[in-house]
Amino acid sequence: MIIYFSKMKIISYNVNGIRAAIKKGFIEWIVDESPDVICLQEIKALEEQLDLDLFVNAGYKYNYWFSAQKKGYSGVAILSKTKPNHVEYGTGIESMDFEGRNIRADFDDFSVMSLYLPSGTNLLRLDHKLNYMKIFKEYVDKLKTSLNKLIIVGDYNICHKAIDIHDPVRNKNVSGFLPVEREWLDSFISSGFVDSFREVNDSKDMYSWWSYRANSRQNNKGWRIDYAMVSENLQYNITDAKILSEVKHSDHCPIVVNLKF
Repeated sequence: MIIYFSKMKIISYNVNGIRAAIKKGFIEWIVDESPDVICLQEIKALEEQLDLDLFVNAGYKYNYWFSAQKKGYSGVAILSKTKPNHVEYGTGIESMDFEGRNIRADFDDFSVMSLYLPSGTNLLRLDHKLNYMKIFKEYVDKLKTSLNKLIIVGDYNICHKAIDIHDPVRNKNVSGFLPVEREWLDSFISSGFVDSFREVNDSKDMYSWWSYRANSRQNNKGWRIDYAMVSENLQYNITDAKILSEVKHSDHCPIVVNLKF
């Protein structure tokens, strides 16, 4: 008897403006990297502002865009080589959806969500972020009752542990590394997810975002805030997970998870 295994390469990338990334060689890069699915965050564009033929010609005939109501802000997308069974735009929760932060594609073997969790740049935004985190976990807990093979990739805007940030002491009171945020991420993972990168790599100094200030990227003073969280029942399907820190279309870099079914 012959058993056939299918492989799936999923990339998540906060592009900090898809139109700007395209000008920096994004399309040529995805052709070379050739993921099966690529999830984007912070696209900062409406679908009608994009030349969709660029993505189709790169091999992503199936591309789905969920933009913020505010132009030039936030937004997420999923590009796929194969057609999903279903695409869910947003969550159906207005306080989460007006900024275009969630899109999900359901395939035969799994569902993948592109997530762009808010940042807490000031007290008002921190309140919004904490409320979003609470509602989002409740939403995912309910979602898992019908979709139990779930992969949630994207920019979580939270460093989980001290190993995930270049200076945990000085940043202990900065949003993105606050105890309340880290505790939420603990709780989220404990609810049935695996941090795919930490499943295969326990190295220090591995980051996915760097400030544009003070040569932070050149000096590798970064934060690991982009994750591929995989349902526990897919833990043993993970074959590899990487941070592509050499890729530079954005202040973030792409992350990769490879799975075998």
